[in-house]
Amino acid sequence: MLIRPTLIIFLLLSVCCLHFVRSTDPDDNDYVTGIKEGDLDDLDDDDDVLKQPIKEEEEEAEGETEPSQPAERPLYVRPKVVGFAHFAEPFDNEDEFKKKWVLSQAKKDGAEEAIAKYDGQWELAESEVNSLQGDLSLVLQSKAKHHAISSKLQRVFDFSGKPLILQYEVKFQNGIECGGAYVKLLTKENLNLSQFHDKTPYTIMFGPDKCGLDYKLHFIFRHKNPKTGEITEKHAKKPTGTIETYFTDKNTHLYQLVLNPDNTFKISVDGYVVNEGNLLEDVTPPVNPPKEIEDDKDEKPKDWDDREKIADPLATKPDDWDESEPEKIVDPDAVKPEGWLDDEPDDVPDPDAVKPTDWDDDMDGEWEAPLISNPKCKSAPGCGEWKPGMIDNPKYKGKWRAPMIDNPNYQGVWKARLIPNPNFFEDLNPYKMMPIGAVGFELWSMTEGILFDNILITDNMATATKWTEDTFNLKLAQEKSSSSAKSVVQAVLDVTNERPWLWAVFIVVVLLPVVLIIAYCCVGGGSKDDAGARKKTDAASPDDKEAVEDSKKSDEEEEEEQDDEDDAEETKDKESKNKKKNKENDESKSKKPSKGNLEAEKTTENDASADEEGAPKVERRRRTRKE
Repeated sequence: MLIRPTLIIFLLLSVCCLHFVRSTDPDDNDYVTGIKEGDLDDLDDDDDVLKQPIKEEEEEAEGETEPSQPAERPLYVRPKVVGFAHFAEPFDNEDEFKKKWVLSQAKKDGAEEAIAKYDGQWELAESEVNSLQGDLSLVLQSKAKHHAISSKLQRVFDFSGKPLILQYEVKFQNGIECGGAYVKLLTKENLNLSQFHDKTPYTIMFGPDKCGLDYKLHFIFRHKNPKTGEITEKHAKKPTGTIETYFTDKNTHLYQLVLNPDNTFKISVDGYVVNEGNLLEDVTPPVNPPKEIEDDKDEKPKDWDDREKIADPLATKPDDWDESEPEKIVDPDAVKPEGWLDDEPDDVPDPDAVKPTDWDDDMDGEWEAPLISNPKCKSAPGCGEWKPGMIDNPKYKGKWRAPMIDNPNYQGVWKARLIPNPNFFEDLNPYKMMPIGAVGFELWSMTEGILFDNILITDNMATATKWTEDTFNLKLAQEKSSSSAKSVVQAVLDVTNERPWLWAVFIVVVLLPVVLIIAYCCVGGGSKDDAGARKKTDAASPDDKEAVEDSKKSDEEEEEEQDDEDDAEETKDKESKNKKKNKENDESKSKKPSKGNLEAEKTTENDASADEEGAPKVERRRRTRKE
């Protein structure tokens, strides 16, 4: 009886779960802009476009398009920088691109001559699918080649107390096998973009990188030692969540790095924060070295005892300890199995083997047939010389060793003494990095067709937000409309890829109802047809049979009660008769009857008993159900 309501409950949970899958799809959520109060104060008052809600534009676009017809791709509109940006590149004009960007003519050090040149091809082209009409992007076109291209910033970013906001779009149109899609912010000093290569100094490297099953999202900055001038790379900790889908779904993704003057950083993809931390705490190696270090000239004293346990010097070997006994001995009770073939070898020459025709005895030596397993040994317990097996020696004790005890002279593990670090420094503001003068891509990839678009470097979040609304959000909406028919299974896979714990929810609310449905169908199957057949043939249904059985049980119980009552009445009659006889006997004794009277009474009693024996017996029977 509980199957039906339970089934309904789990079906409702299944619907809710699928709705949750759709609602948690990263592609179905609005971009998290992160605008803070006061960010728009730096913008011009004439920028009325900021005051127009994006949702109204989307509703108007939806109203103009008929549901029955596929929506046309919207036309690309060149985005405008609202506010100020140190660098903004939408890659939509080929003439400007050729003037602004410089292809590297350098060679990669340490590489083979055939692949040492940075001769990988770049071009401006539209995305293969889901693109806005006329929207060009920078595309990496060559496979298994070195690529390098760069451009100077409109204004040098000097980390003067404002946040650094870097964002750009990446799309792996053909997926990615092995290669990077990161961007380098090149250090201002000694810039020669035509010789841009892997050793060119950079301040920040940021972006996705993948090879094999290793998915990375780099944030690396080069820190200058204020004391020695040495420059070292500092790597941010790995993202907390999985980032695999950004490499495999073939969609456009927006990568953003925000570096604040208080040394905090935040990394987001499509507006979702995937990594954040502090430059002083969440990078390796740490920015500041330790105040003390071990003295490399310090040596361990010769009398330093670092043995925690030692052999007991007072222990002695027992007199009966025999070290000469072997660990294994021949089994004295072993008996050779019956039928053992002592004269037959385990392997014999193959009688069917034939000497090759090109065999030269002088060159190859005397030919011998290859060996095969002796067929006679298959039916026998064994062949060759029989030897008894080895068993553990009960007398074996091994070499005697004194038991171990705590070392009374134990001094612990020796460590070199600590001395002040001569190279110690304390940089409490690593945000103040080397000024940035250019942006560039220096990449190697085993997959072509990697798309880059809409690079922005600014110090104002509102500027970045407006740029995102005019670029990535429009592109995201177009890709969403093209993939709106994505299957539920694919949606489940996408969501569980980000949140593996959802598999447990799906098992409970999806698979369990299926089991209940099957159980319900199996339990209730055939009942309807059987009932119809009974109605046609007047056969007893299961309910009728149960009623008949219940009535029989009740009749039997009533008859048993009636029999008990009859037995009780008979017992009472016998007791009353016995009382009468006893009373009569008492009276007769008191009256002392004569002999004649006694005989007369006996005669009367005999007659009465004879009458009772001669009277017909009344047979009792059980009443039927009808009676």
